[in-house]
Amino acid sequence: MIEFRTNPESYRHWQLSIDGRVATLAMAVDEGGGLRDGYELKLNSYDLGVDIELYDAVQRLRFEHPEVAAVVMTSAKDRIFCAGANIRMLATSSHDHKVNFCKFTNETRNSIEDASAHSRQIYIAAVNGPCAGGGYELALACDQIVMIDDGATTVSLPEVPLLAVLPGTGGLTRLSDKRKVRRDRADFFCTLEEGIRGQRAVDWRLIDEIAPRSKYDDAVAARAAQAVAASDRPAEGQGIALTPLQRTIDGDSIRYSTLAVEIDRIARTASLAVQAPIQAPPADTDAIQTQGADYWPLRLARELDDAILHLRSNENEIGTWLFHTSGDSELVAAHDAIMAANQDHWLVREVTLYLKRTLKRIDVTSRSIFAVIEPASCFTGTLLELALAADRSYMLDGQFEGDNRPPATMSLTAMNFGSYDMVNGLTRLQSRFLDDADTVSALEQRQGEAMDALAAEDAGLVTFAPDDIDWEDEIRIAIEERAAFSPDALTGMEANLRFGGPETLESKIFSRLSAWQNWIFQRPNAVGETGALPLYGSGQRSEFDKRRV
Repeated sequence: MIEFRTNPESYRHWQLSIDGRVATLAMAVDEGGGLRDGYELKLNSYDLGVDIELYDAVQRLRFEHPEVAAVVMTSAKDRIFCAGANIRMLATSSHDHKVNFCKFTNETRNSIEDASAHSRQIYIAAVNGPCAGGGYELALACDQIVMIDDGATTVSLPEVPLLAVLPGTGGLTRLSDKRKVRRDRADFFCTLEEGIRGQRAVDWRLIDEIAPRSKYDDAVAARAAQAVAASDRPAEGQGIALTPLQRTIDGDSIRYSTLAVEIDRIARTASLAVQAPIQAPPADTDAIQTQGADYWPLRLARELDDAILHLRSNENEIGTWLFHTSGDSELVAAHDAIMAANQDHWLVREVTLYLKRTLKRIDVTSRSIFAVIEPASCFTGTLLELALAADRSYMLDGQFEGDNRPPATMSLTAMNFGSYDMVNGLTRLQSRFLDDADTVSALEQRQGEAMDALAAEDAGLVTFAPDDIDWEDEIRIAIEERAAFSPDALTGMEANLRFGGPETLESKIFSRLSAWQNWIFQRPNAVGETGALPLYGSGQRSEFDKRRV
């Protein structure tokens, strides 16, 4: 089983240090520390285990170190920054592992960019040795890149000429959309095995600055100082500890404090039941700070995040996820109100951003997502986003016979109108009602209204509102139908339908680049007996099928 829970005391691949308002995150990959046998992580190459630690470090810097305004990402090894994803790992991994690896790596890179853009915790790549493939993509995720000018250090994206695949964690998109590298130069760069060094790398916008070894540390420090001066993070802020996440797995049941998962292997479903808070929210930001990792929205974000990653990586035959909720809608609305009123506080901002990133994980997950809204459900505000993220939603009209629970309702709060943007830059309501701003504006005026099934259906917030006579059959048929379809076709269909509207850097990476990489990873030119990945390092030349398809 792949485990995503970790902490700095358990790191094998990263060294994290804090000096005042500047943190250094140094890559020091343990060659023998791969997730499985069969490959060595030489030259600071990485596998999923390296990225799990990186993701954890990025999270902890945001929550545990509010004083940190600049993060210098570098290598702790001599004359190498990072050689990228480990080739032997890719060559010997199953297709689904490669795809999940690329997806998680993309999400981790995006979380670094999110920290720079929204948390004002600026990441600076200090490239102190050759930087290839995924190593350069790691640097590209940083806000700024400073490279040592020693005659040997280059940046490169050699996947096309060497491996017959693509830079799978956004390299192509970040060249064009983020760093604004000219298309003709990018074309040449991406077919050049040895990469580009020195002033040409600066002139082509591949990096921001070069410095000789004698002035290199000063150049990096100067950029860190500028980032600190421009940041709004609290210099005297007190962080909160991300205490160990409590989870129990008993057969096909997974339990957290805010979430329970039940797996049905026959139906190939996972039911994720989210529990609303049972207490009123803290009265102010000081009280939120005191609650720390026990603050309900933060617990929800952490536990849902872990559950998504666990199911995605360890339960790949469970093709349909069913979201359920329960609890007191008024308490969810009260928590949302406190969060909406305190978005200028660093901790509330970080919790909101964490929830946004976790909801994005649902959007880009290759599973069918249904929301099941029954009596005693609590699809309100932040929890309503789960239904809005679903491919379909079913809401019972009325009650079941003999059931004295009140009929299901759903309610909008301020958090549904701008706090949780999708990868396309729109809220889920804006994505739902593309080019229909009037409908979104009308819904904004209905915050706090408890809509029953027919009202929610009329408002466009649910797909179907069957009564108790049809309920069981409609849900059963939908689940059985989903299990009968091709998983590949469903993945393609869902990814196409989830990201309507404008394209952004993130949506291009997940909707376009990831789809192409997924396909290319199955092609014989990449993974066949004479393909580039199996033969890499053997001295044998790959034999490519030259047909364009």
